[in-house]
Amino acid sequence: MALSAFFLMIFLLQHFAINLLSVFSADTFNEVSHFMGTFWVIQYLMQPVLIFGVIFHFVMGFVLEIKNNKARNISYAKNNGAANSTWMSRNMIWSGAAILAFMGLHFYDFWFPEINTKYIVGDMSGQLANGEFRYFEELQHKFVDLWRVVLYVIAFVFLALHLLHGFSSAFQSVGANNKYTKGLKGFGKAYAIIIPLGFIFIALFHHLNH
Repeated sequence: MALSAFFLMIFLLQHFAINLLSVFSADTFNEVSHFMGTFWVIQYLMQPVLIFGVIFHFVMGFVLEIKNNKARNISYAKNNGAANSTWMSRNMIWSGAAILAFMGLHFYDFWFPEINTKYIVGDMSGQLANGEFRYFEELQHKFVDLWRVVLYVIAFVFLALHLLHGFSSAFQSVGANNKYTKGLKGFGKAYAIIIPLGFIFIALFHHLNH
């Protein structure tokens, strides 16, 4: 569970960095997106690993939640969950479910059309009819509708809540409890806030500048 969390957090950082390029340079974003979408190592090796990592993480999350619920059925003399844990830790399953629902929308918006264009239609050029790359235009088009932007913002708020507990929990799971713990927690909080806020900024930027 912890290893899949680390893997997904690294991917999330990389995904954010690429999308952030769209704010500064449409051409650079197009070039990087085309490379990521056509380089065989990424498409045929890394992408399946990523999909497996996502599925594994969510399945294990739900399995652990079921086990924890069964354990809670044991009667204790006194158990104050609110006093012994944070709101984020007690609701990881719900923030995870919200993120999973968002991923369905995100796949519908970007991944499924991309797979259709490249592997069903057979167009690997990444170009529009005018010969320009299509990636920036497709990205910006998705954020024209306010309702979609609102859904993305809500999803990234849930992502921040999930990461606020998940980052430190992942390190604890692998035994990282030493003099660097305080620094890791600080870095985790910064990551959990900055990355989701960055994605929100990107969505709002394209909505306001389409």
